[in-house]
Amino acid sequence: MLTKIAGAAVQVVEGVGGIVGIRLGTEEPHFVVQSRLGDVEIRRYGPRVAAQTAVTGNGDDARSEGFRRLAGYIFGGNHRQTKIAMTAPVAQQNDEIAMTAPVAQTRTTDGNSVIRFFMPSKWSMDTLPEPNDGLVTLVEVPGETYAVLRFTGDRSNQAVAAKTEELLDTLRDSEFRPEGDPVAWFYDPPWTVPFRRRNEVAVPVVASNAGPGAPD
Repeated sequence: MLTKIAGAAVQVVEGVGGIVGIRLGTEEPHFVVQSRLGDVEIRRYGPRVAAQTAVTGNGDDARSEGFRRLAGYIFGGNHRQTKIAMTAPVAQQNDEIAMTAPVAQTRTTDGNSVIRFFMPSKWSMDTLPEPNDGLVTLVEVPGETYAVLRFTGDRSNQAVAAKTEELLDTLRDSEFRPEGDPVAWFYDPPWTVPFRRRNEVAVPVVASNAGPGAPD
C-alpha cells in the first residue's frame, strides 16, 4: 500500500512539474557539444534504440496519434515470453519501460510522419519486449552528428518550418552541411505552458571538407 501511495505521489509531482517544463526522472539521450554556430549547437549522439510508428499527416494530430500508439507500447502493450527458473518463493514482476525525451517527429516521402520514442539506455534490441501493435516497430538509431536549434513556445507546423529554415540558413554559411532530413524534437507534454516548452529542430550534418571515409 505504501509503495502504491508513494508511486502515486511521484506521478502527481511529475504531472505538475510537466506543466512548467520540469522533467523529473526523465532520461535524455547523451550527447557531446562539438561546436556552436550562434544559437545552433553541433552535437554528437551515440547509438540508440527507438520505438517508432508511421502516422498519416504531419501536424499536431499526427503527433498525438503516434504518441498514443507508442505510449501504449511502453505502458504495457508488449509481450515478453521470458523463461524464469523456479525458485521459492515465485516472484512476478512486470517490466515497465520509462518515458524518455525527446519525442521525435520527421516526415516520410509521402508527407506523413514517423514518430519515435527513444528508449532508456539500459534497454537494447535484444532485451526490449516485442510490441503488441504491429504498427509499432523497434529500430536501432546509429550514432550521428546533428545541428540543433532550440526554441520554446509554438510547435505548430508553421513554427517548426520557420525554425527549420533558420537552422538551414545558419548552416549555409558554415563548415557543416546537412546530410539527411530535418527532424523536430519535443521534450514536454502538450499541457506544458508554451514559454516553458523545450522544442528543437535538428538535421544530421557532416563537416563540409569531410571526404569519403572521413569521420563526421
